[in-house]
Amino acid sequence: MQTICGQTRARVTTPAFGWSYKDVKTIGILVADDHALVRAGICALLEKLPQVNVVGEAKDGREALRLVRDRKPDLVLMDISMPGLNGLEATARICREFPSVRVIILSMSANEEYVQEAIKAGASGYLVKRGGAAELEQAITALAHGEKYFSPLVSAHVSPNRAGGLSPAGRTSIDRLTPRQREILQLIAERHSTKDIAGILNISIKTVETHRAQLMDRLGIHDVPGLVRFAIRAGLVSLEE
Repeated sequence: MQTICGQTRARVTTPAFGWSYKDVKTIGILVADDHALVRAGICALLEKLPQVNVVGEAKDGREALRLVRDRKPDLVLMDISMPGLNGLEATARICREFPSVRVIILSMSANEEYVQEAIKAGASGYLVKRGGAAELEQAITALAHGEKYFSPLVSAHVSPNRAGGLSPAGRTSIDRLTPRQREILQLIAERHSTKDIAGILNISIKTVETHRAQLMDRLGIHDVPGLVRFAIRAGLVSLEE
């Protein structure tokens, strides 16, 4: 790990990164945020930067995944709290399915657990939205040079012995759920019916019911209101949603 001007940066090898300012003319960036005005503001900032091209906008994690497959961006700027599939789950899938694509989390929260979950999901950086436009450019520049970038507001939560994620003692019940179970839990907490969830995920109603029963068993929760409360505490959904 390396600290430069208050920012904690971790170097990675260029082959694992896949692109840099030196070997590409432009950096394709996908912006994922459920608020249209926020997306518009971020895109306006990005369009002023040299060698940056906004290749798409996504309003939720599921659309972000689809656009990564279709547009093949170099970098995704990802919000955490989004409906359907939240940013942390989407980040984990992108990093697993498209290892050459880098993800920077853009969040309102500097919460330590969110930062650690983002690292565990494979994010290459974490920015707090109240940071300035200059910091966004610094983060993109750092990633383009094969580094990771964490805002000074969260860099205290990042250290060499914690960069792999939460320690065993710090893990929560959410880690006992499969990605599909977390996805269904979020949809339940967002008040989607079993039929709606089956349609969204393109699976049978019986399969949804089986996953719901399994996640209730793993969490020791036996009613839907309890699942909703757990999803809020785990950060899968916000009280506002």
